[in-house]
Amino acid sequence: MSQKHATLFITHRGERHQQDALGAAPAELEVTMLRSPSKEEIMAALPGKEFLISERTGVIDADIIQAGKDLRLIQRLGSQTYDIDLKAAKQAGLPVCYLPVRSCIMVAEHMVLQILALAKRLREVMDLTEEANDFGHPPQLCDEDYFAYNWTGRENLLGLWESTVGILGFGEIGTELARRLQGYGCDILYNKRNPLPQEAEQELHIQYASVDELLEKSDFLCMLLPYFPETALSLNAEFFARMKPGACFVSCGGSGVVDDQALADALARGHLYGAAVDTFMYEPISKESPFLLIARQPRSNLVITPHTAAGSASASSKSRAGDYTNIQRILAGEKLVGRLV
Repeated sequence: MSQKHATLFITHRGERHQQDALGAAPAELEVTMLRSPSKEEIMAALPGKEFLISERTGVIDADIIQAGKDLRLIQRLGSQTYDIDLKAAKQAGLPVCYLPVRSCIMVAEHMVLQILALAKRLREVMDLTEEANDFGHPPQLCDEDYFAYNWTGRENLLGLWESTVGILGFGEIGTELARRLQGYGCDILYNKRNPLPQEAEQELHIQYASVDELLEKSDFLCMLLPYFPETALSLNAEFFARMKPGACFVSCGGSGVVDDQALADALARGHLYGAAVDTFMYEPISKESPFLLIARQPRSNLVITPHTAAGSASASSKSRAGDYTNIQRILAGEKLVGRLV
């Protein structure tokens, strides 16, 4: 029996995600999984390891690289690489690669969809169009000089251009969202526990802001906070009352972070222009969810989706097989993908 290749896998994610990643590991690997380890714990675990996988973020400095004398590859899962000492890796002759996370990209795409759907009041205008009410303008064949623009008389339709988008909880999804918003001519603010380095902010064209500033300035507030005991139902009535009047709330963050009733109340009383939610307090969504009553009302500007932002099969071992692509390439003597040094 051939000896397995020792691999250290570092992640901040919970047990379910860890098991999916472990379940996708090739048979020829022996994977040690560490959740949110200290620098000292990483360095103690590195001797004898051939491969280091770091999921999304986590400092990999010169000391860690020096401790990994047996390493053949550092693989970052995600596109954020500002916290890896590439110079030290290059000096050590150690390849470093990054791999964009497909599920994170899909969530970012979904958030753009949510933002635009709210700005254009997509549900409302679809309902009106399907009613085939001519609003006093009998249908006529259109030509170059005749067309019935906005025959339903909609007012106050919004756009992204020159608006302010705030991203609350800025990890891998936030990074991918910021990239996708760059062509829309909007100002992008973000908040996370530890601000990004200045060069990372410049690359993404984003600016750090406090939570108070996000609530005060954001025309579209995007919630990407993960679920932790300290974030559970933390977006409550007081939070939504502090949002800019007429703003939109967009959520693809952790299930159970938003107080559904508080958000529904803020929307029902007109404090918010609209809301789009993909994750809920109870999943599958409860028949008693306060969102259902609002969503079923005519002219509602509430978009709810059944926790599908990341795609149809993001939470599974099958979806994590790509995490090990470059390790398999090294073992097969093939060219690495996403190589930085």
